[in-house]
Amino acid sequence: MKFEIKHRFSDDMLFSCESKTLKLAVSSAIRLNADLRSADLRYANLCSADLRSANLSSTDLSYADLSYADLSSADLRSADLSYVNLRYANLCSADLRSANLSSANLHSANLRYADLRSADLRSANLHSAKNLNKFITTPLYILQSQVGKIRAYKIVNEKNEGPYQGGIIYNVGKTYSVKIYDTDENHPCGAGINLATLGWCIKEWRVDYKILLVEFTAKDIVAIPIGSDGKFRVKKCKIVKRVNLKEIELRT
Repeated sequence: MKFEIKHRFSDDMLFSCESKTLKLAVSSAIRLNADLRSADLRYANLCSADLRSANLSSTDLSYADLSYADLSSADLRSADLSYVNLRYANLCSADLRSANLSSANLHSANLRYADLRSADLRSANLHSAKNLNKFITTPLYILQSQVGKIRAYKIVNEKNEGPYQGGIIYNVGKTYSVKIYDTDENHPCGAGINLATLGWCIKEWRVDYKILLVEFTAKDIVAIPIGSDGKFRVKKCKIVKRVNLKEIELRT
């Protein structure tokens, strides 16, 4: 069977060959030093593929199966790895700078020495990922070093409840605390009072929603999810005021 690997933007041919599977075709391209930068490999089945030192920068690998693949020392800068399956993949020393790993499954992947600077890890499954330095996955860990009162935001619906879990009616001037909360940083959402950055709230805002300014301390934080795009959990906070939506350029 003939396989053709094309450029993701221009549709130009990057590599073609006769092969039994696409996985073998990609492996052949790498062995022959073919230029696969910006290749279109969406939905590709590359399970257990040998992709060591491959140059796949800017390649579209979204929804691909790369489970158990060897991507050690691979160049994946600015690659689209959204929704990719990287379970048990070897990413040791891989260059993942500015890669899109949103919603990727990195369960038990080896990330030793992987360069994740500016990588998008929103909603990625990093459970049991090996050699991961969680402190480079989100800037929210700075909250744990703050002294005194800290302020963040909470989005609520027209009933002043959290739009996803509900249960608590948040009123200005009141302090709220919960006894049951999820401390597992591998869970992007969990029990507790979920707060966020203003940017996160603006992205999630819908007509009739409100955004509240809240106050808490570092000791009130119970979980900052690994790779969080702006959301975290606390066990206690005070509602300071309702944010004026016009001042943050939201139109009701």
